[in-house]
Amino acid sequence: MDNWTDLVKARMRELKLTQEKLAERIGVTQGAVGHWLRGGREPKLRVLNQILVEVGFPPLQMVYPHQLRENSGAYEAIGFPTAVTGADGQRHELYFRYPILDWDCLDEAQVPETCERQSSDYAAQGRGFWLRVEGEAMTAPVGLSVPQGMLILVDTEVAAEPGKLLIARSADSTATVFRQLIEEGGQRYLKPLNPTYPKALFTEQTEVLGVVVQALVKF
Repeated sequence: MDNWTDLVKARMRELKLTQEKLAERIGVTQGAVGHWLRGGREPKLRVLNQILVEVGFPPLQMVYPHQLRENSGAYEAIGFPTAVTGADGQRHELYFRYPILDWDCLDEAQVPETCERQSSDYAAQGRGFWLRVEGEAMTAPVGLSVPQGMLILVDTEVAAEPGKLLIARSADSTATVFRQLIEEGGQRYLKPLNPTYPKALFTEQTEVLGVVVQALVKF
């Protein structure tokens, strides 16, 4: 929707809706609205959808991998369930859907059209995808535990910091693992939550494929 600004400005004129009033409704400054409508800046998807809904248009939604496509007159989403009230007085749900990938397909650039997708209330900073936990390495007897079969949502742009749960690959191995990044004595390690599994050294050569931001049990 490259010409969204022209459509929005035309609809604002029809509704006699000023930039100031629009800014007030979506919770931003009038200056920000002006920049967006002049094309000087691009609003985030959530803000753009709020603008569209306020002037009576349906919301846009993103499609993995970050490309829009038409689907029966609408746009399919990778989504975010945030309700906004539009100019029509109705509540509109915005949501993101991410593909559920196989562990051996993480390096593939394209996702098959037939790939199953799962909704989330998380808006990924980068590429987002679900994985299904395999094995018992992250099943803990007490405390934080992510057992086999649970779906985990991965964001490729979240920083890998101690305490985070990572999807990573060691330089000397082709195996991709799900572990917690910890720091002990000035050195970082990839630690399983299951104490019967060994931890591995985290080095500059360790490839981080993403950070786990959400977990879901799907029955």
